[in-house]
Amino acid sequence: MGSITAGEDAPLDPDFNTQVVVVGTGPAGGSLAAFLGSHGIQGIVIGMTSTTAETPRAHITNMAALECLRDIGLEEDCRELASPKESMMHTRWGYSMAGEEYARLYAWGNGPALEAKYKEVSPCDPIDLPQTRLEPILIRKAATSGFITRFNTEFLRFQDDVAKCQVDVIVRDTVFGTIHRIRCRYLFGADGARSRIIQQLDLPLRQNPGGGLAWNVLVKADLSKYIAHRQGNLHWCYQHDVSHPDFAWIGFPRMVKPWHEWVFIMFPVPGYKADIPPTQEHWMKRIKQIIGDDSVDVEILNVSKWLVNNIWAEKYAKGNVFCLGDAVHRHPPANGLGSNTCVQDAFNLAWKVAYVLKGLAGPELLDSYEQERQPVGANIVSRAFQGFLDHLPLWKSAGILEPSAEERVSAFAELSVNSAVGKQRRQDFIKAIKGTRYEFQGLGIEMNQRYRSGAVYQADQGDEPPLMGDPILDHTRSTYPGARLPHAWLNRAVPGQRISTIDLAGNGGFTVLTGIGGERWKEAAAQVSKALDIPLAAYSIGFRQDWEDVYFHWESVREIEEDGCLLVRPDRFIAWRSLQMVDDPASALLKVLRQILHRGQV
Repeated sequence: MGSITAGEDAPLDPDFNTQVVVVGTGPAGGSLAAFLGSHGIQGIVIGMTSTTAETPRAHITNMAALECLRDIGLEEDCRELASPKESMMHTRWGYSMAGEEYARLYAWGNGPALEAKYKEVSPCDPIDLPQTRLEPILIRKAATSGFITRFNTEFLRFQDDVAKCQVDVIVRDTVFGTIHRIRCRYLFGADGARSRIIQQLDLPLRQNPGGGLAWNVLVKADLSKYIAHRQGNLHWCYQHDVSHPDFAWIGFPRMVKPWHEWVFIMFPVPGYKADIPPTQEHWMKRIKQIIGDDSVDVEILNVSKWLVNNIWAEKYAKGNVFCLGDAVHRHPPANGLGSNTCVQDAFNLAWKVAYVLKGLAGPELLDSYEQERQPVGANIVSRAFQGFLDHLPLWKSAGILEPSAEERVSAFAELSVNSAVGKQRRQDFIKAIKGTRYEFQGLGIEMNQRYRSGAVYQADQGDEPPLMGDPILDHTRSTYPGARLPHAWLNRAVPGQRISTIDLAGNGGFTVLTGIGGERWKEAAAQVSKALDIPLAAYSIGFRQDWEDVYFHWESVREIEEDGCLLVRPDRFIAWRSLQMVDDPASALLKVLRQILHRGQV
């Protein structure tokens, strides 16, 4: 039965059959389609709009997300279109872009101490990649890996027949006004904060009090002459003597393209109602104030508003329908966790779906997606919202919460006064600036995910070691099952191109890592790979082994004996480990993989 016009019922027979349908072409949907395509899965990804994102929105791409994209060969594509890490050198506070500066922090892996911390834990560097540039990379990869992309296509509803293991997805072609039925095995809701799929599934949402309205004003303005000594991508501007408009009480320019395209992010006064939107003239005046130079040519490209959300889903899936990205975690942009968490949701989910569809795992494996990623989503929402709140002590100590310009100027002047009051205000100001480190230097919140699920074998492992240092600022490397595989640079006995341990793993398969005395693990991996018909690579690391631990960094983080074994999942998280050689390594590996993959006796 063919397509029919909108307003009539959907056809009873499918117009199109495929393995999966992804609703949403943003970072979550685009990356999921790209990852699934890399596994050889075919599907269709649909988007309501006529193109990928037209405004920058998310922009920080952290190391955890880049490691996922690196697995399918997209890291260099991203890096070529991104602004380099150095352009994110600082987060700054000042009067205006042209005026006085109050304080600055090294950010996003820059600065002597931070750079060392970041480089120690990943082969990737953070980059600034606006969503307008990331999404086309993902969609192009998906389209060249077996996925059909359909824009101008509205998701209407789905019908999940759990008994038949199939989902019918009803969509409308908004160009021709026709309704179509797509039949698939799994449906994925990556349709953002207004997710219709979440609504139809009726998944429970934890809706915490949010932070109200905010504006994004995208502008073209060449500010390069101010950047030589003020390099950074976030510039908070506090103007104590200005009677600011209610719609743009406080805000900051955020770099989009160095140094001629910016988003001015504005927060209105608490309780502001946007009944009558500000005019272009209103915005232009406020933007010129924040720039601090009326001679700069400014072109306003787009004005959009958004809500400072504090919401996460308590469940991510029901039946044959799974949700990811902003559909299940909605939060302010603090810490730059949004699109990064979307990409990691997709990376976690894709290999599991692929293994089930290929018959390499039982469908129970998919239960581990929610078990692993839902706690991560709840955690990053809490952290991002706290990052937003962490600015309140700074606003108070800087005096900008005072109701009148006269009171704000007086409070701010105390920062320069040699008095007990002045000293206390300076101490409060410094403490508040340092408190924002948790937003701009949050290596731990980016990299410290620990999974507990049926896809991790921990029964013989003892207690999980605690995170060390500050869990937000510091990453704890571990090979305890459920932790991410630690990064260490390796090389050959006759040196060539160095390689990271994470590059030995991934690529759609499981990996065994061992060392001197672990030859039987490699033999066992070959046997188990054949028995289960799964990709299972094996490498030995150590002196005159497959790979040389030239810096001895691997020796310091592997946490197993040389003849022990690490079993690494396709998403580069540790599935299981044996601290040393066992009597029957093949049986041990087979037992663990059968349980993880929900495979019975072979």
